[in-house]
Amino acid sequence: MNSRDYTALDHLIMGFEKVKGAAPRSHGGAATTKDADSLRSAALMRVNHAGEVAAQALYAGHAVAAKDARVRDAMLQAAAEEGEHLDWCEARVRELDSHVSYLTPLWYFGSFAIGAAAAAAGDKWSLGFVMETERQVVEHLDRHLELLPEQDRRSRSILQQMRRDEMQHASVARDAGGAELPLPVRILMRGCAKVMTGTAYWV
Repeated sequence: MNSRDYTALDHLIMGFEKVKGAAPRSHGGAATTKDADSLRSAALMRVNHAGEVAAQALYAGHAVAAKDARVRDAMLQAAAEEGEHLDWCEARVRELDSHVSYLTPLWYFGSFAIGAAAAAAGDKWSLGFVMETERQVVEHLDRHLELLPEQDRRSRSILQQMRRDEMQHASVARDAGGAELPLPVRILMRGCAKVMTGTAYWV
């Protein structure tokens, strides 16, 4: 069975299987003894992990509704690459003795629905949505690189590599025919992203 034989439900389940292993685990009272820099790094990486969960779901949602097989395959390839980012962020959160967002299922299923809805509008708009998403992610990563404690070189290295990859994803979507989204849509996307990142920082 190849990727073209999977149903939307198959993609939804398979994608969630990739992220559900990152379910929050209790770390007792360890967090109360951490210094402020460690807590900040952990919170920022938790936000980035939530973003990668959403990215996985967005690409999977786009793939199931893509009308062009080449676009579908590109989306699935991008999802696989985002899977690496997901693993890096989860590992770093664990190293910092913290937890990923308790709302991981919400980020996943909500983003899957958004991706599928965007793709249903047509491939050029689907690609445009990906292009704009990745641009906004790059801006978000730039902010986090400024906010990370200076001595947290490991987290910084992870985010720098993620930034390079996200820029590449945006370029691929543009070159494949992505259309620039209307300003109101871009503003709405920023608002939704702020809700997710602001919540995941704490929860």
